[in-house]
Amino acid sequence: MAHLILASTSPFRRDLLLRLGLPFDCAAPEVDETPRSDEAPQALVRRLSEEKARAVANRYPNALIIGSDQVAVLDGRIIGKPGDHDRAVAQLRAASGRRVEFLTGLCLLDAATGRAQVEIVPYTVFFRPLSKGLIERYLRSEQPYNCAGSFRSEALGVVLFERLEGDDPNALIGLPLIRLIRMLEEFGVNVLADS
Repeated sequence: MAHLILASTSPFRRDLLLRLGLPFDCAAPEVDETPRSDEAPQALVRRLSEEKARAVANRYPNALIIGSDQVAVLDGRIIGKPGDHDRAVAQLRAASGRRVEFLTGLCLLDAATGRAQVEIVPYTVFFRPLSKGLIERYLRSEQPYNCAGSFRSEALGVVLFERLEGDDPNALIGLPLIRLIRMLEEFGVNVLADS
């Protein structure tokens, strides 16, 4: 089996990839994630997921490299990671009673050939109306300041939701495993292959 590399330092993505039971290593991609002028959210995550994979390819020339990037989009605008409490409050107030689309770019790069599969996996979160008190209690409890959209869906973030829509709930956390399994199969890697 080809050496598998996750081009990410995200503990969330690493934990998701561990679920597949495949051996892999992680590598920091060192990519500028600044959106280009007038770059649409879909174009941004597509570009960054591939750039992250290609950024580590020279260090692992015979590996299959996974790159991923995610943005949250509200009213056509990208919502980033809040970074602090006040910005998280503002993000959750803006999302209250609304829908936020999460777009996760996924790239699987064969470093030996340069061939890449790149896809965007959407996932939509419908927020319930959120009171100031609920927002404060949630943020004080979870402190999701390094998460796009200011919540962790795999933990207490579920108290904020009316419903979720999408093909793969792992995409919301940052790595769409269902799509990744199909991509790996295209390169001859089967997660539950016969020994």
